[in-house]
Amino acid sequence: MLANIKKTALATAMIATAATGYSSVSVAAERSELTIHPKEFTTFVRNFNPYLGATNLHTTTDFMYEPLVVFNEMHGNTPVFRLAENYTMSDDLMSVTFDIRKGVKWSDGEAFTADDVVYSFKLVKQKPELDQSGINSWVASVEKLNDYQVRFRLTEANSNVPYEIAKVPVVPEHIWKNVKDPATFTNENPVGSGPFTEIDTFTAQLYIQCRNPNYWDNANLDVDCLRVPQIANNDQFLGKVVNGEMDWTSSFIPDIDRTYAAASPNHHYWYPPSGTQAFVVNFKNPDPAKNEALTNVDFRRAFSMALDRQTIIDIAFYGGGTVNDFASGLGYAFEAWSDEKVHSQYKQYNSYNLDGSKALLKKAGFKDVNGDGFVETPSGKSFELLIQSPNGWTDFNNTVQLAVEQLAEAGIKAKARTPDFSVYNQAMLEGSYDVAYTNYFHGADPYTYWNSAYNSALQAGEGMPRFAMHFYKNNKLDGLLNSFYKTADKKEQMDIAHGIQQIIAQDQVTIPVMSGAYMFQYNTTRFTGWWNEENPKGRPNIWAGIPERLLQVLDLKPVQ
Repeated sequence: MLANIKKTALATAMIATAATGYSSVSVAAERSELTIHPKEFTTFVRNFNPYLGATNLHTTTDFMYEPLVVFNEMHGNTPVFRLAENYTMSDDLMSVTFDIRKGVKWSDGEAFTADDVVYSFKLVKQKPELDQSGINSWVASVEKLNDYQVRFRLTEANSNVPYEIAKVPVVPEHIWKNVKDPATFTNENPVGSGPFTEIDTFTAQLYIQCRNPNYWDNANLDVDCLRVPQIANNDQFLGKVVNGEMDWTSSFIPDIDRTYAAASPNHHYWYPPSGTQAFVVNFKNPDPAKNEALTNVDFRRAFSMALDRQTIIDIAFYGGGTVNDFASGLGYAFEAWSDEKVHSQYKQYNSYNLDGSKALLKKAGFKDVNGDGFVETPSGKSFELLIQSPNGWTDFNNTVQLAVEQLAEAGIKAKARTPDFSVYNQAMLEGSYDVAYTNYFHGADPYTYWNSAYNSALQAGEGMPRFAMHFYKNNKLDGLLNSFYKTADKKEQMDIAHGIQQIIAQDQVTIPVMSGAYMFQYNTTRFTGWWNEENPKGRPNIWAGIPERLLQVLDLKPVQ
């Protein structure tokens, strides 16, 4: 259970919102509907295009378009084969051959074959705006060997490329070859391969996504439908989850023992450790004063030293996390990969030290010239940083607000902004923001975090994830990141990891705050088979980008 802490006025207000009286909800009869909350939306727009991760509905991948393989990150990326039955890497790591599962049909009854796989990867190659994971940088070509075998030839050796290939959605060629513009296609009536492809109900406030009648693994599927209510923010979510309306959620709940677990003996949670959370600064900020500040490494270090990370964790996350004092963002979950000399050298800049922050600002030429209590740049320009986090992400919003207050004590003027996620995300993609607070994906080794967060190949803008949109570029760093999986030798990978850590740490590219937890709440009123501490079969989140959620839903059974 999460630690009990002394509640501040902010924390008390958060609890009061969550703990007002709610009545119980009756159990749905007839078909089994699993009520989930994968993401906040102010309204639902019918978009099931799996290549449009920034705007599609978050039950599209995995549930509608099943992956070739689910790599179970909690268990060392152990492959769980789905649309593929096997894969084989060549000895030189320059190609990989996938064996496609026989007997699979699309939801319209058409056969799923190697042609669909080849088509999907050629589509992403021809339309790079659809490449959400950067697969085009790894795959040179794809060819059909026979109806159930596909070979991928690589641009360079990569022992991890099966994991990268599995991220790319496979769509039906017989449908998509007639789509004029796949980058704007909303795919309102999808034909998919996954367990839930049929849109039973769709309104701006609710949609219900039901069983694929031709699903190849229907014998192992006991859930009939996914029920997704529209939830705009965390306060609205808290009302529904405490009331018992939700079955599977992965959102922030303040003081979870008192507000959620105590509301019903059927309310449970499991928070396994997850990845880094950090402040990201925009290295190409168009404002001259802000650019002067944000591109100064000593300013970024002073920003970092002004943050009381433990207080942020205790208040904004109710103790649910650990301080991340690695300038590289590595975190203690991956301490075995750390060069401790580098960690120790730069740890001082990632530990709370208000006096040290002020001293470093002064040394770097940031002084309060006009006497307003806030520093100007070395060239004498005033500035105020706008720090954004997505509206409704209460833990992130409170983190930013606390940071703004702590930065003010050091003399750094900042203001919190809470735009809708789409606006927040777009600002990062186009480089029109100042500072943003974000989380990162957490893999079986540090590569998933480091590559997604720092590889400049992922700074192309549209279609890319937000995580590397600080626009910092370092050719040596890119080279190390790109070489990590050119070998399967763990000692060589360790040497590469130490080089990556050194560059990111010495440049303080981002400002890590904490290593978070995979937030997972589940309700046993209507379903059993949930993963938890006693049954830790994989990452349990309902979020898009966590393909293990497909395996979790296959383990669920309705309560009789």
